[in-house]
Amino acid sequence: MTTAASRTPLRNGLTVALLAAVLAGLGLAACGLGVIPIPPDEILRGLLDGLRGAADSLSATTAGILFDVRLPRILTCTAVGFGLAVAGAVFQGLLLNPLADPFTLGVSSGAAFGAALALLLGLSFFGPATLLVLAFAGAALTLAAVISLAGRDGELSPASLILAGVIVSAILSAGISFIKYLADERVSVIVFWLMGSFVGRTLGDAALAGFAALTAFAVCLYYGRDLNIMSLGTRSARSLGVDTGRVRLILLVTASLVSAVCVSVSGIIGFVGLIVPHLMRMVVGPDNRWLLPASGLGGAILLLLADTVTRALLPHEVPIGVLTALIGGPVFCWIFSRSRRLARG
Repeated sequence: MTTAASRTPLRNGLTVALLAAVLAGLGLAACGLGVIPIPPDEILRGLLDGLRGAADSLSATTAGILFDVRLPRILTCTAVGFGLAVAGAVFQGLLLNPLADPFTLGVSSGAAFGAALALLLGLSFFGPATLLVLAFAGAALTLAAVISLAGRDGELSPASLILAGVIVSAILSAGISFIKYLADERVSVIVFWLMGSFVGRTLGDAALAGFAALTAFAVCLYYGRDLNIMSLGTRSARSLGVDTGRVRLILLVTASLVSAVCVSVSGIIGFVGLIVPHLMRMVVGPDNRWLLPASGLGGAILLLLADTVTRALLPHEVPIGVLTALIGGPVFCWIFSRSRRLARG
């Protein structure tokens, strides 16, 4: 006889499989949409030929559009959405705060400060990767400052982490405003980067974001059971044998670093890490062993859908950070209102 306990994993497994199928279908559709449409059969034939290492069956123009323009952008977008959503689910579970997301600890402000500094000074000592390197360095240094500030009491408590993140983020935001003031004619370049975009992304960007997202996902999923127990509170988790300080530090660093990589590749893209875990929690429940894969796939779907709309359907390309904020803001208001109604009964 099938029990309720056995039905839930089956239902959650089917949900994750359905999300993966939707993501695959959306990725195939995104490859075909654009100024020059490509039929699905040609896309599949080209991808299979590429995997087999066989002779390219597509024309040079079609192959160039697919493999040099659209596929790197789609893969980068998918990886960034996956990474940001997984990081958001971890932050919300780790900080016991439903409003936490990858930017709560100031990681985005640190990346933005590093990138804005590179654009202001015209730095190029790492070639085209200079912007990415400095954005990541800014995010990593910000994380180190937040952990150092919050850990002075010997325990990385959620309240201390959030407070330290807000303080450091406010300082960096002031620094970004000062850089914009000094930038003169370069200010438009800085503002455009801050709004987020996947224009001109390469397979190298996709490989970097994909490696970071999958590695962080594996680490967080390994500690999914401990994260579930820590939601009961620090004292209860310790009584059940969880080393809360060590687990919190590992998950905090992992989620922050994948956020830093995603932000350095794409610019500032908000709301993905905030909204998607909320939506997926309604579908698969609070168990992080299911919530993490569902959130990752949901984030990839949301960001790929937004990028496809702005790239292929709108008359002018809108920065994706603006589009996700326009979509995410009303959705988050609906979630907030719904949760308050449910709380009141």
